[in-house]
Amino acid sequence: MTTSRQHQEAHGIGQIEQQLEQQAQAAEAIQGGSEADREVIAASREQDSETEDALES
Repeated sequence: MTTSRQHQEAHGIGQIEQQLEQQAQAAEAIQGGSEADREVIAASREQDSETEDALES
């Protein structure tokens, strides 16, 4: 059984990931994106999807 602290930590990590994503999107909007950036973002999203699938199983 997860503790309240573990739940809070997981929620905090999710918030940090969301904030970093927003910062990356803002930087891309200002500076323009590079192919390398798009590849990293695509790989990150793919990994997140695989992780979620594994957790749901």
